[in-house]
Amino acid sequence: MRKNIKHFINGEWVPSTGSKTLDVMNPASEEVMGQISAGTKEDLDKAVSAAKNVFPAFSLTTRGERIHLLNRIAEEYEKRKNDLIEVITEELGAPLSLSESLHYNIGLFHFRQASKDLENFEFSERIGDTLVRKEPIGVSGLITPWNAPTIQATTKIACAFAAGSTVVLKPASIAPFSAIILAEIMQSAGVPKGVFNLVNGSGEVVGNGISSHPDVDFVSFTGSNPVGQTILEKAAKTIKKVALELGGKSPLVILDDYDMKKAAKIAVSRVLNNSGQMCTSPSRTLISANKHDEFIEAVKDVLPEFKISDPKAPNTFLGPVISENQYKQIQWFIEKGIEEGATLVAGGTGKPEGLERGYYVKPTVFTNVKNNMTIAKEEIFGPVMSILTYENIDEAIEIANDTVYGLAGYVVGEDSETLEKVASSIRAGRILINEAMSDYAAPFGGYKQSGIGREWGKYGIEEYLEIKSIAGIPAKSKSHSDRLVITNNK
Repeated sequence: MRKNIKHFINGEWVPSTGSKTLDVMNPASEEVMGQISAGTKEDLDKAVSAAKNVFPAFSLTTRGERIHLLNRIAEEYEKRKNDLIEVITEELGAPLSLSESLHYNIGLFHFRQASKDLENFEFSERIGDTLVRKEPIGVSGLITPWNAPTIQATTKIACAFAAGSTVVLKPASIAPFSAIILAEIMQSAGVPKGVFNLVNGSGEVVGNGISSHPDVDFVSFTGSNPVGQTILEKAAKTIKKVALELGGKSPLVILDDYDMKKAAKIAVSRVLNNSGQMCTSPSRTLISANKHDEFIEAVKDVLPEFKISDPKAPNTFLGPVISENQYKQIQWFIEKGIEEGATLVAGGTGKPEGLERGYYVKPTVFTNVKNNMTIAKEEIFGPVMSILTYENIDEAIEIANDTVYGLAGYVVGEDSETLEKVASSIRAGRILINEAMSDYAAPFGGYKQSGIGREWGKYGIEEYLEIKSIAGIPAKSKSHSDRLVITNNK
């Protein structure tokens, strides 16, 4: 059993000031796989103080120094590849192949991308005789989710370091061990003391403490909408900047001219990815009425290709969901779909045959779904697909946008003009066409209730910076202010 009941503060592993601990469950076995400390307000205060004290020095490090730091972190991250893959599979239930291809690899991409973007990042510009500078924002509180434990932590850490800001990280308490390995990586990479701090614990104590702490200058949160609302409320008391990446109910619009078997495979693979526990999951599939029956048959044909099994078994595509609570919530949504009149095409309530132990959910497909049904409106966060029909492209766009969310959208088709029209009309922060993959240099974030701000690449670095105007400095002046700009741009 894994056990780490210390926090990483000011470059050292230190005991908690409290004695409470939290158990971490393996969702595939339903057994305790580890234990962490339930951090206290005092633990958080120590971490914030360490980050605050080192910030003045770290904020003045040169561009070259920060690039070198990010590259060292990436090198140490690569050395821990097997450890990260193993622990993500244990704490999240992700298949080994997914722990590598998604969780491990994207974490590495974020460190490499931040280093690359930093090389040409513009920290200053001139507007007449005014010098406009982008300066590190300060102590950044990072609150990360359980469904993407390395993906979200690494993009936040990498962008903060690129900007010259210090951090305090609070990972999800039900999947904390990959973050503990990240702390060990920071230590091995020689990150200066206090620049990176990790405090484990509950959202109620540590998460709320970060949001309301007077010495935290910026909060970056990824997670649920209710928690995001709480963070905004608590952060408002000290008027601190907040970035939120929240929920989604993303549409996948399939055009008439696309091969239905290929479309079904794209739709099913994206919905079942990470056991459906992705905020970008295209859980609403929109198909034209005259292609509906053909598409349903194609979905039935391709579903068996996506194996649900023990995450350590060969060729497993989806493992269990994260917890008993998550399992029960998904079961409630499936029951609600049946109750409200949707037609069950595949799956349903209960566990898959032969997988009675572990929080496994049957890959479930509904059709005859209306956009006002619960399963079409609310984020399920599980392997559940809702199929809706449309009569024409304008109606498809209307249905796609009839949601409070706007994180992602997907369009599948052949005609480039129609693809562009639909992609441009969906009100969401990221659109993927056909089998396109994410570009980690491009911005990621949502419209509407899916969030505030952007992550990834140079757009993520921007979030960790403040903008200052200094008027009256001639362009060729060698003043003290210019020297500071040069320091930040070396």
